[in-house]
Order: sequence, then C-alpha cells, then structure tokens
Amino acid sequence: MHFAVINGPNLNLLGSRQPEIYGMSGLDALESQLKNEFKQHQLIFKQSNLEGDLVEFLQQFGMPGDNQVQGIVLNAGGYSHTSVAIADAVAAIQFPVVSVHISNIYAREPERHKELIAKYAAGGIYGLGVQGYALALQWLIRHQP
Repeated sequence: MHFAVINGPNLNLLGSRQPEIYGMSGLDALESQLKNEFKQHQLIFKQSNLEGDLVEFLQQFGMPGDNQVQGIVLNAGGYSHTSVAIADAVAAIQFPVVSVHISNIYAREPERHKELIAKYAAGGIYGLGVQGYALALQWLIRHQP
C-alpha cells in the first residue's frame, strides 16, 4: 500500500524548535523511523512551509491518477487553524486523511483549538508526540477497503 505523509510549516525544524513541546528528534529521523517500521508499505514524505505547496501535495496524492495513495497523514502545522484552502483540498479527497499534531493543540493557546481540517479528516491524533504518525499509519492500514 502507498501512503503520503505531509508536513506543514516549521516541521522542518523538528528537533531544534521548542524541543520541550516537539521533542528532540528531527524530521529526517522521523521519516527514517516510519520507513523502518512500515517497510512493507511505500511511504512518500513531503514538507513545505508554504500553504500553496501543501494544497498541491494534497491534490497530487489525493486525486485519481498515477500518484494516488490509499491514505494521507497530514500535519498541517499552524495552517490547520487558519487555512480554508487546505481544508477544501482535504474535503476533495475520496479516501481517509488523518490529521496529526505532535502537541496537544487543545491544551495550548486558544487560537489553536479550532482545526479547520477536522471536519473533513477521518480522525485526528493530538498530543502523542511523533508516535502519532505511526498510530495514524496503523489506522490507515487497518481501515483499507
């Protein structure tokens, strides 16, 4: 099975940005860990700090065609709370998207409590650190038609 793992703004700074919230492990280490844990599946990783790039990734993998995957793990970072465009892109996808946040967004600043993507996602994982990515992939694998 093929899955995309898409990360939004500032996630390229994992391991160095606010390690007390996001942990000490970098994005490359997370990708290596997931590739090792899910080696029987093809995982495609994308990261961008730009909203339009994230919409493009979602359309690239979420629409019928050669690049379609069976599910997407999406950590849209701060755009989760502000981007109608990303929420609309998720709404257009015909298979499950699981929203992941490393920190518990509901235990943080009030502006982080509303996630525009949640309405269109199959589910969300919040506050379980980078382990949330593996949990999201496990769920996607178990819920294939």
